[in-house]
Amino acid sequence: MELDVLVTEGLGDSSYVLSWGDEAAVIDPQRDVERFVDAASARGATIRHVVETHVHNDYLSGALELRAASGAEIWGPAKAGYAFGYRAVEDGTEIALGDATTLLGVATPGHTPEHLAYVLRDGADPIALFSGGSLMVGDRTDLLGPERTDELTRLQFRSMRRLADLADAVRVLPTHGAGSFCAVGSPGEQRTSTIAEERAGNPAFTEADEEAFVRRQLSGLMAFPDYYAEMAPINLAGPPVLGSPPRPRAMTADEVADALAAGARLVDARDGAAFAERHVAGSLNVPLEPSFASYVGWLVPFATPLVLSVPDDEALDEASVQLRRIGWDAVLGHLGGGSDAWAASGRATSSFPTVRAEQLVDEIGAGGAGEILDVRQGTEWDASHLEGSTHVFVGDLPQRLDRFDRSERQTVICASGYRSSMAASLLDGAGVAVRLVARSGVPRALRSLASSR
Repeated sequence: MELDVLVTEGLGDSSYVLSWGDEAAVIDPQRDVERFVDAASARGATIRHVVETHVHNDYLSGALELRAASGAEIWGPAKAGYAFGYRAVEDGTEIALGDATTLLGVATPGHTPEHLAYVLRDGADPIALFSGGSLMVGDRTDLLGPERTDELTRLQFRSMRRLADLADAVRVLPTHGAGSFCAVGSPGEQRTSTIAEERAGNPAFTEADEEAFVRRQLSGLMAFPDYYAEMAPINLAGPPVLGSPPRPRAMTADEVADALAAGARLVDARDGAAFAERHVAGSLNVPLEPSFASYVGWLVPFATPLVLSVPDDEALDEASVQLRRIGWDAVLGHLGGGSDAWAASGRATSSFPTVRAEQLVDEIGAGGAGEILDVRQGTEWDASHLEGSTHVFVGDLPQRLDRFDRSERQTVICASGYRSSMAASLLDGAGVAVRLVARSGVPRALRSLASSR
């Protein structure tokens, strides 16, 4: 049996393709399923099974896409209650994979109420655990709202104790990992593990006291994207099957202007410094990084029609795939010619200055920095920040724009220049004078301050 691990970096998730002979199974696939089909094909296999550990909160499942593409059978938690046809898995259900290998469903509620892990067995011997949203990454139990958080955290504690009975050599293959907002704190870069490694290094796995476990899990939680609230209902109903959608078309400046007037939003995916130099007035800058779609889903009301502004076709394809993963199918097209074409049409563009972190430090020392806005997560701010700065997390900024004095320039900073680029575009679009700390941020500024003292 062969295993391929396919990482979706921006979501912080891993999917798995198990191949044996000419057949394959996929565990927790995202909606862009071509890569899973290709991985199986490279092994000479066709996907026959799609296995879900839980109803996903951070992306749309690719189960229906894979069934449409290959005729695969879908397996998932019986307690999920999907509205489409699937094979319901209970605690103890076995899924046969070849002659002697099975996946055994193990009820592990906590991350979600219906959650299942799957133990891969060779005969009677457990060899791997597909842990989904349980184990290894300290997965969150607050995604369904505060009214269920305590209940789910206690269920997670009991699920972890159950998994602790597995043998040391069993491989741990989680869905969530580094970069996932489904995780508590920072899970580190290691994506797979063993039960032995978890016993040695995962405090949540080894915690014997339920109350201490609850306190640990619920302390230092980061904010998670607003679009998460939309994912589970769509996954339960069954996401629309798209097949291979065409590349979004090029739109003229006139067409884009009409779309914006009708309520669409223009999202510019260029680097923050390039955006600052010139951009369509009122547009939102979300630089095209692996977490592009997550931040679009945080800063724009879900399913708002979008027009993209991108530097090239490769960026257009990447942005489109990322948005498709979270169900953002309302991409009308892209602005052909970008901000140059927009300016040539006689319509308004905007710009704002950028500043290096070291220059900002010099201004702080001279008492002339003015207002500094830190848009990192609250946990990052609590750990360290520039003296005299104020804090509004970028995900909260769309609802807080009316708090800013339009006559006071805001110098916007984050950890790297990524989130500050988004925040600067929001402030600029709201008529607030702004300056961007681009391609650097608070850590560098703090090091520079320390070295100057």
